Amino acid sequence: MNLSNVFQGVGTLFYQDPQIAIARVVLIAIGILLVWLGKRGTLEPLIMIPMGFGMLAVNAGVLFFSATKTGTLFVDPLVSDTDGLMNALQIDFLQPIYTLTFSNSLIACIVFMGIGVLADVGNVLRYPFTSMLIALFAELGTIATFPIAHALGLSYGESAAIAIVGSADGPMVLFASLMLAPELFVPITVIAYLYLSLTYGGYPFLVRLLIPKEIRGTVVKTSKKNDVTSGEKIAFDVIACTILSLLFPVAAPLFFSFFLGNAIKEAGIVKYTQMIEDVFLYWATFFLGLMLGVLCEASTIMNPKVLILLILGMLALLLSGIGGIIGGYVVYLINGKKFNPTIGIAGVSCMPSTAKIAQHEVTAVNKRAVILQFAMGASICGVITSAIITGIYVSVIPQL
Repeated sequence: MNLSNVFQGVGTLFYQDPQIAIARVVLIAIGILLVWLGKRGTLEPLIMIPMGFGMLAVNAGVLFFSATKTGTLFVDPLVSDTDGLMNALQIDFLQPIYTLTFSNSLIACIVFMGIGVLADVGNVLRYPFTSMLIALFAELGTIATFPIAHALGLSYGESAAIAIVGSADGPMVLFASLMLAPELFVPITVIAYLYLSLTYGGYPFLVRLLIPKEIRGTVVKTSKKNDVTSGEKIAFDVIACTILSLLFPVAAPLFFSFFLGNAIKEAGIVKYTQMIEDVFLYWATFFLGLMLGVLCEASTIMNPKVLILLILGMLALLLSGIGGIIGGYVVYLINGKKFNPTIGIAGVSCMPSTAKIAQHEVTAVNKRAVILQFAMGASICGVITSAIITGIYVSVIPQL
């Protein structure tokens, strides 16, 4: 397999005219500089931080549209004339909302921006090895479900889309299913959001089943490095957004949204933070639920593949939960049994729900044990690893 087609952000640098490739690298650097100057207050942060992230992400996230055409998933209108646009909108009640925000995954990106505002990447920077290792193990469901689904008769795209349910990340499932299995994106996304509620009810029992009571009460010593500055967090956001957009440009809108939201919070731009958290996130969540309900017609749900999807979705979440706990045990053994493996369940992103589940199960055994900071680090890494897996699937599946 041609690696330039897998890591297309990097591959397009060698395909494009050298002047364009160099200009992209320069603009990425300028974007990083604008974020830094905005954070310092040298330039207006209200403009510079969004502009900087937009500049670095759009120049990093270039992919192949065809053998002769490159572009991005940020701005590339399919319909530009007025008549064509009005025809596409079909002004019928919720159709404009569906066309402008749902069918193009914009609503998923808005939710991701809200998640970024809520996230504290400081926990990732305090415990990077622990957080990422657990998150990688917690991708067991998103990886193992894929071959099982294909063996049951689903196409590669459908198999990958239902496997992403194992990430316990609704917007990610919406994004992946629209890209890989558009004809089944409604039942897959509905299944994902229905099953997310199972994490509250099911994962506590999984924790109790796989982790003995005496181990669940283990107290974890915190690192001395507890102070992570906002500058360090923004630096992480910028670097991670640039690298991941370069490697997986097809998922660049998700990376951009998450890390921009987090950088806005860390930069202390209160008005934008309140707007994203109190307006954008609630608006997107409301219409996400509403549109999924409206699209859930009888003819769609009666598709014979839905039963298989129901089983596979539950299997994906179960395997991811087991994988996360295995990851917790691995860290537990590496640290000489001075780590609490309950934290592993938080690696299944669903932030912050799984982190709260982990803390609740630990508190029920030992009220003095506080593991929430470790759990939040694993949960945030779970969001990042899920986006990476999604990027790999969306890049690789079309070539199979």
